[in-house]
Amino acid sequence: MTLFDLNGKTAVITGSSRGIGRAIAEQLAAHGARVVISSRKQEVCEEVAAAINSEHGEERAIAIAASISDKAQLEDLFAQTAQRLGPVDILICNAASNPYYGSMDGISDEQFRKVLDNNILSNHWLIQLALPAMRERGDGAIVVISSIGGLRASTSIGAYCISKAADMQLVRNYAAENGQHGIRINAIAPGLVKTDFAKALWDNPKALEATEKALPMRRIGEPVDIAGAAVYLSSPAGRWTTGQTIVVDGGATI
Repeated sequence: MTLFDLNGKTAVITGSSRGIGRAIAEQLAAHGARVVISSRKQEVCEEVAAAINSEHGEERAIAIAASISDKAQLEDLFAQTAQRLGPVDILICNAASNPYYGSMDGISDEQFRKVLDNNILSNHWLIQLALPAMRERGDGAIVVISSIGGLRASTSIGAYCISKAADMQLVRNYAAENGQHGIRINAIAPGLVKTDFAKALWDNPKALEATEKALPMRRIGEPVDIAGAAVYLSSPAGRWTTGQTIVVDGGATI
């Protein structure tokens, strides 16, 4: 076994049909894990799973659609995974929502609740579903994709930033409760990454140029830039890391 060996491990990655979630799924599979591709649409999930299986020449990936806003669907996600691949060893809580851009005093109650439900409560549900089997085995890795937005204020995505700050505390609490069971629970806080999800923040060429000029590394991130931290936290390399938020932002917060 090497520090980054994931052979024999089963990983569930939410929001893994594109962007950061897909990049993480691809890299976990490349390091030997069997991965469950999950997002809202089954057809899209199947396309990603097929691409991963084509690359590795075996069934390294399966597709199980589930909406993070529906607890019953998440329960079914875990039940199907256990039936087809065995208990979950690695959980990556990547899927999130951000339905509103603008001042906090303009967000509707419905929009605010959607952000809190999809970005905090759903992660809480997912962790609850993963813990019993992990405790039974005395091993497991859970990673929540947070954001550097959780470390600072924003005049345009305030509710999202609030939810991502809460995710950092969520992993701290769960880590404190479950370290005794051999379970590591951490977060990753990406900076601005070139994904469809964050397109409103990078799609304007002039704004992008200004953003990149201010970054020490002079570029925004690509989805694969986040995957390395996820592999580390999921693998034996991260076996003594828990309750932490690893910032991967090209130096934006320094």
